[in-house]
Amino acid sequence: MRRYGLHDDEWERIENLLPGREGDVGVTAEDNRLFVEAVLYRYRTGIPWRDLPERFGHWKAVHTRFTRWAKAGVWEQVFKHLAADADNEYAMIDSTIVRAHQHSAGAQKSRPRRSDRPQQRRIEHQDQCHGRCRGQSDRLYAHARTSLRS
Repeated sequence: MRRYGLHDDEWERIENLLPGREGDVGVTAEDNRLFVEAVLYRYRTGIPWRDLPERFGHWKAVHTRFTRWAKAGVWEQVFKHLAADADNEYAMIDSTIVRAHQHSAGAQKSRPRRSDRPQQRRIEHQDQCHGRCRGQSDRLYAHARTSLRS
């Protein structure tokens, strides 16, 4: 079994829920297990559909089949079935798994929050032009003109 493949017991849990089985109305699917493994591989690795390895078949065919199953509610049925018979071993959360932040104990904060601080207001003579705006250059450079005259 490959890293992202299904174990045999996992496959047996969902195998009878999937369309395209022998005896179903319509086309018999080529390989449902390979298709489900392709979908799992794509979501576990986080790759785009176009980067799906060729061992799963053409990426567009896998994507089209995935979309059809989603519209038909196949994935929802599988998830509900698995959720009804969930193994809660991984749902147990305690302090050995989740660490609390040092400030989560409820101690008084030493300084006020940013929203509690007074907002600094812009002073009238401040602007974004820094002396390049109309009317500012005369005042800012007046001392330079007086020093040149003396």
